[in-house]
Amino acid sequence: MATAALPDRAQVVIVGGGVIGCSIAYHLAHLGWTDVVLLERDRLTAGTTWHAAGLITCAGMTDETSLWMSRYSRDLYARLEEETGHSTGFRATGHVSIATTPGRVEALRRESEFFKGFGVDDVELSPGELAAMWPLLETSDVLAGFYVADEGRADPVGVATSLAKGATAKGVRIVQGVCFERAETDGRRVTAAITDRGRIETEIVVNAAGMWARQLGARNGVSIPLQATEHYYLLTDTVPGMDRDLAVIEDPDGYGYYRPEGDGMLVGVFEPVAAPWALDGVPDDASFTTLPPDWDRLGPFLEPALARIPSLAEVGMRQLFCGPESFTPDVHPMLGPAPELDGYVVAAGLNSIGILTGGGVGAVVARWIVDGVPPVDVAGYTVERAAPHETSRRFRAERAVEQLGVLFGDAAYPSWTPATARGVRRSALHDRHVAHGAHLHVSAGWEYAAWYAGDGPPPRPHPDFSRPEAFPLVAAEHRAVREAVGVLDLSLMAELLVQGPAAAAVLERLSTARVAREVGRVVYTQWLDTAGGIVADLTVTRLGDEEFLVVASDVIHRRVPAMIRRAARPGEVVTVADVTSGTTLLSVQGPRSRELLARLSDADLSDAAFPYLAARRIDVGYAPVTALRVTYVGELGWELHIPAEYSVGVFDDLLAAGADLGVRLVGLDAMGSLRLEKGYRDMGVDIDNTDTPLAAGLGFTVAWDKPGGFVGRDALLPLRSAGAPPDRVVSLVVDDPTVDLWGNEPVLAAGEWVGYVRAAAFGHTLGGPVGLAQVHHEDGVTGAWLEAGGFSVWTPRGAVPARLQLAAPYDPERKRVLGG
Repeated sequence: MATAALPDRAQVVIVGGGVIGCSIAYHLAHLGWTDVVLLERDRLTAGTTWHAAGLITCAGMTDETSLWMSRYSRDLYARLEEETGHSTGFRATGHVSIATTPGRVEALRRESEFFKGFGVDDVELSPGELAAMWPLLETSDVLAGFYVADEGRADPVGVATSLAKGATAKGVRIVQGVCFERAETDGRRVTAAITDRGRIETEIVVNAAGMWARQLGARNGVSIPLQATEHYYLLTDTVPGMDRDLAVIEDPDGYGYYRPEGDGMLVGVFEPVAAPWALDGVPDDASFTTLPPDWDRLGPFLEPALARIPSLAEVGMRQLFCGPESFTPDVHPMLGPAPELDGYVVAAGLNSIGILTGGGVGAVVARWIVDGVPPVDVAGYTVERAAPHETSRRFRAERAVEQLGVLFGDAAYPSWTPATARGVRRSALHDRHVAHGAHLHVSAGWEYAAWYAGDGPPPRPHPDFSRPEAFPLVAAEHRAVREAVGVLDLSLMAELLVQGPAAAAVLERLSTARVAREVGRVVYTQWLDTAGGIVADLTVTRLGDEEFLVVASDVIHRRVPAMIRRAARPGEVVTVADVTSGTTLLSVQGPRSRELLARLSDADLSDAAFPYLAARRIDVGYAPVTALRVTYVGELGWELHIPAEYSVGVFDDLLAAGADLGVRLVGLDAMGSLRLEKGYRDMGVDIDNTDTPLAAGLGFTVAWDKPGGFVGRDALLPLRSAGAPPDRVVSLVVDDPTVDLWGNEPVLAAGEWVGYVRAAAFGHTLGGPVGLAQVHHEDGVTGAWLEAGGFSVWTPRGAVPARLQLAAPYDPERKRVLGG
C-alpha cells in the first residue's frame, strides 16, 4: 500500500497501524470524516496484529457491548472483500466451546441462553455429536459442547489490510515509517501531533498504539494501564485426517484452543500463570518481535492442551511461537476520551481479542468521535474507569500473571475475584474488618468486605453457580439492617469537594435535578451526555454558598472531575478537590440507627430537625462528622463522612454502643440484596450510558423546567412526549426460595424473550431472588403490561415464574426511609 505524504493538518490523527487503528480510520471515513491521517511507526500490522491467531467468535462475551462488537466484526469481515477487493480470510468454519466440569457446563449454558436473546444460535452438543464433528478430539471427559455455526477464523493481516484499503479509498491518508512522539497541548486540549518528521495540527489524537499505548499516554500525563505479556501457540507438522474446515475448538478448563492450520494444526494456550514482558517499556523496535519460548514454564499447561488431540503425540512440531500481547487490569479494552486531556482518545488494550472485536471497536470509537457520545454501553470499557495506580510497574507485574486465564474463562463464576495485586487501596478501617473475619473483594483497587465470618470458620467460595456457603452470613447481615442496625464501610466511594463562585452554576448545568438548593440539602441526581444517556449517578450536597460535596461510585471516580472541568465556561471559577483518601464513609442503616447515633451524639436526630435528605455537621463521639440522612438500602439511616484520622474511634464506638441494639457489620453482598429489594440502581451495573433517566425508571430526578436546563434535556424532551419507553429497567421478583439468580438470565413473556436480568441477588426479606431487568415491549413498558403477567425467567433447571413491576418490591411507599 502506498504511503501518503505527511500533511500539515488533519482533523484526526490516529497513532498505530494495527487492526484497531485501521478499523477506526475505516469507520471514520464511512461516517464522512475523511480528513484523517493514520501514522504507523513501522509498517501496518506491526505490534501484535501480524501474529494474532484470528479466531472470530463470541465465546465469553456475556455483556451486550462485547457481544455486539464480536458479531459486528464477524459480519464486517464477511463482506469486506466485496467492498475493498482485499480478502480478510474469514471462514465460517464454526466454533465450539467444550465443558469438562459441571460448573463449566452451567457457565456455557447460561452464556448460550444469553446469546440466543440477541439472535446468536448457540447449539448445545452431546459428547457423541462433538466426536462425530471432530473425530480427532478426545471427548471421553467432555460433558457438553456449545456450537455457533457462523463463526470461525480470519486472516489478521488480511483484515487490517482490507480495512486500510477501505479507509484510503475514501480519502484517509496512511503514513508509514513515521514516529509519533507526543501530543502538543494548549492547557488541557490537544492542538497538534508531534512526530519525528514534523508537526500535524489537529483537534483529535487517537492513541491506538497497542502495547506501546501506555508509554505514549504517559508522555502527555494520560493514564492507560496495560501490560505486554507472553502469548503462545504451537504450530504442528501435518496431522493425518486433518480437515481445514473443522470448527475452532476452545477448551476453557484446559486453557487451550485448536484450529486447522494448513495440513497441520494451531494449538493455542491461555495459561493461568502467565509472564509479563518488557515491564520497563516495550522497545521502539519491537514491531515484529518474537520472544524465546519458556518451555519449562509453559510445559505444565501445554501438555494437557496437547492431550486433547491424542494424535498430536505422533506429530512433529514446527514452531512454538511466543509473541507479546497487551492485557489490561480487568481484561476489557481501554477506550474513549482521556479524562486528563481533551481531544485525546484511547483505543488500546485489546487483551488478545483485537481481531475478534476490531471491527466493532473501530465502529464504536469512530461514532464516539463523530457524535461525541458512544453508541453502546461503555461502562466497562472507558479508559477513565481505570485507577492511576494500575499503571505502576509493580501492579502490572503482578496482575499480568493471571490475565490470560481470566480472559479464557477463570472469571466465569460469581465467586471469582482477582487474586493478584491486592491490598492496594485500603480503608482506614481495613485491619478492623480483617479482625472481624471480612471476606475481601476488590473494586478499582479498593479492598472491601463482601461479608463477615466473625469468629467462625470462613466459608469457602467455589467455582460454580451453586448457592454460596456464605449465604446464611449474608442473610444475617441483611436482616440486621432490616430489623436492627448495620454498619457498612463505603470508603471506596469517590468524594469530591466542589467549590468556587461558579460551583452552583456548573453543577446545576450538569444535573438533571435542581441541586443549588438550601445549604444542608442532599440531592440525588444523574448527569447525562448530550443524547440523554446516564454517565453519572450520584448525590450532590450543598455544604455552603460556594461549597458542595459530590459523592459518586468508584467506577466513575475519574470521570466526574473531568465532567466538572469541561462543563465550566470561560470566566467561571470552580475547583474540585478529591477528598476520598482523607475521608472514611460509614453508612449506619436500620430502624435502630437513630437510637445508636443518639448514644454517641448530642445532635437532634429527629425527623423535624434532621429530615430525610438533610446534611448536618455533627459530633459522633470525639469526631467532627458530616452526616447525610440518606440510604442505599431502603431504611432509616445516615452516611457519616468522617475525617480519616477519627474513623477508627467512630467505628469502635458504634460497635460498642450498639451491642445491645443488635448492631452488625454488613458487607457489600448484603448491601446488594438490600438495594435490589428497594429497586435502587447501580451505575455501571444495571444502568449505563445507553439508558436515559426515563428508561432507567429515574424520571423523578428530572427537574424539567429549572432555569437554564441541563445537559441532555433537549434529547429527553421528545422521549418524554412519546410516552412509556419501549426499553426499560424494572424490578423483578421470583417467589421460589430455592432459586438463585446471578444476572444475565433471559426474561420471557409467554415464553418469548423480552429482555434479561441485569443484576440479581437473593432478597432475604422478600424470601426469593430479586433483581433489576432490562425488558422490551414495542408498545411501551407500562405498568399495565407488567401487571398482565405471564413472565418467567430462564434458569438452568427451566423457566420459573417471575413478577415484574415498576415500583420497588420492598416498601414502595418509603415509610421506612422517611419515618424510621
